[in-house]
This record gives sequence, structure tokens and C-alpha cells, in this order.
Amino acid sequence: MRWVTRERAKVDRIACPWLIKKFVDPAAEFLFLPPDTTWSAITDATVFDVPNAELGHHGEYCSFDALIARYGLDRDPALVELAKIVRAADTPKRDWAAEGAGLEAIADGFRRISSDDFDNMRRQFAVYDALYAHCQAKIARAR
Repeated sequence: MRWVTRERAKVDRIACPWLIKKFVDPAAEFLFLPPDTTWSAITDATVFDVPNAELGHHGEYCSFDALIARYGLDRDPALVELAKIVRAADTPKRDWAAEGAGLEAIADGFRRISSDDFDNMRRQFAVYDALYAHCQAKIARAR
């Protein structure tokens, strides 16, 4: 399946591909297009994290949340916890999770040192693997 979003990815547009590859579609292909793309004209791919997209921001929630809801991933408490971190890093409401400020800084740094969105994605997936493991441990401690 092909997935399309805006270029110059930072938080949500890296978190979403990680989530898609890990839990929805391991063979997913991603395209990063200019922000002035006519998103509604794209019919051969799933569009995410662009204005007015079903898999986009809605109220205080980000595209990562939309993907979790669409694919029923909210049964995984660690993903629900990770969504709070992504939300805190990607939306104006920073108090969802203390880790959000760190994730935003890390994402900004990777965007600055990566040669393109694919390099950025490759470099940052390990960050999301680590945050997911952190969330799994946090949930286990709470039980």
C-alpha cells in the first residue's frame, strides 16, 4: 500500500510511518510531497497528516491518534501511552506527556541533519522503537 504526506517531516509525519510499518502494513511505501499538493486528487494512495485528511489532526489529537483509532490499535496500552508523547510533541497542548518536549527536540534535530525525509525516517524509527519499549515498561510497572 502507498501512503502520502507532506515533505519536511518532523514528529507526526515520522511517527505515523513508524506506526504503519510496525503495526498496519510492513510493506508500506511512503511518498513525501510538497505542501501545495492537491491532496484530494490523490486516489492511488492513503493520505495522512495533511489539512482536512481523515487521518490527520482533529481537535487536540494528531494523525498518530487517527491511525490508532482507524486500525483498532488502541487495544495496546503502550501505543496509547506513546500517542500521548507524540501528541505532546506535535500539538500546542504540551501537557499530554512530559516526554513530548524531548521528542520534539529530537525530531527537529533529525530533520536538520537528515538528507531527505527517507533518511530522516530511517534514522528516527529507532527513537520510536525505544519510546514504545519505554511505554511498555511504564504500563508493566503500573500493573
